[in-house]
Amino acid sequence: MIVQRRAVPAVLAAAALLLTAGCSSDGGGPPGGFGGPAARGTAPGTAPSGRTTEPAPPAKGSVKVLRTVAEGLKTPWGLAPLPGGGLLVSSRDDGTITRIDEKTGRKTELGTVSGVSPAGEGGLLGIALSPDYASDHMIYAYFTSASDNRIVRVLYDERKPPGEQLGAPDTVFKGMPKGRVHNGGRIAFGPDGMLYAGTGESGERGLAQDRKSLGGKILRLTPEGEPAPGNPFPGSPVYSYGHRNVQGLAWDDRQRLFASEFGQDTWDELNAIKPGGNYGWPKAEGRSSNAAFQNPMAQWHTDDASPSGIAYVKGVIWMAGLRGQRLWRIPLKGTEASAAPQAFLTGEYGRLRTVVAAGGDRVWLVTSNTDGRGRPTKGDDRVLEVAVQ
Repeated sequence: MIVQRRAVPAVLAAAALLLTAGCSSDGGGPPGGFGGPAARGTAPGTAPSGRTTEPAPPAKGSVKVLRTVAEGLKTPWGLAPLPGGGLLVSSRDDGTITRIDEKTGRKTELGTVSGVSPAGEGGLLGIALSPDYASDHMIYAYFTSASDNRIVRVLYDERKPPGEQLGAPDTVFKGMPKGRVHNGGRIAFGPDGMLYAGTGESGERGLAQDRKSLGGKILRLTPEGEPAPGNPFPGSPVYSYGHRNVQGLAWDDRQRLFASEFGQDTWDELNAIKPGGNYGWPKAEGRSSNAAFQNPMAQWHTDDASPSGIAYVKGVIWMAGLRGQRLWRIPLKGTEASAAPQAFLTGEYGRLRTVVAAGGDRVWLVTSNTDGRGRPTKGDDRVLEVAVQ
């Protein structure tokens, strides 16, 4: 369901990889995505598979945890770095957003996003900064309400006292199905300035193949919540479908989109996203011989991954694993994996929820041991600064 937008007040606007990927403590049709750089508001093109001319990063890499940035977090889910410094982290169950000083680890609760109704895997999930954050100071948030999953934006006013710095939610988009499981939740603004959202099928498998449903999809929206120009299905926010539960979104340096998603009992997936592509669920889990479905570029047994957030750094996708409790490195050549995935940090920090590029050869990594399925330890959940190659 698309929300009819009301104008935002001027004061707000100004203010196996198929090799069955092995664990290492040390470390359909051809998928496509974006072509060249896309101007804001224009449709991205479809890229060729690109295995001939693009260089590949080294087959093997390395990971070093530099430090714990902050700890004692409760059900952290999304993370958004602020342009002037600081990290915003959402709490799934508390419905709050906290600012972390990445130098000192000091935590400041901004406030509560009203309307969040946490239950099961639902609650306050992904967050993203407005493309015009420097002028509008808007934070976008994906959350589970009493009736659905929705996307809102809230004004962040750091001049107000802690706990009162978030404005009232302005609903951008609503009507995504909710359930105790498979609520999706990852949102991100793409290089084209459009808002992408990964949704789940809320446990109702048939929704993923129904292009009229918002469940089991990747959606592409304008910042105001309308179907983005150039979407593959005219008038529809659906960008790709046939997903079970999309958890991670990231673009490479050629503006091609990649997404991670939970499998059921057999295969978790990392996909290169083709506009209008059908990724098979529930008719296919993992690779399929059915030419109607886009095959994953890499797949894992669910014990080894249960993937959540992903980040792109210098030719490599880094993928956080929940049940797998490890950080996966997937080197790319175009929209294919150039070598077998490599696992790091296996079991060292428990469940890993979110990974975000931090500039240079670093990422921010968020653990998820207080989500009801982990085993909290001293310090509970934390944000780590990690060097990656």
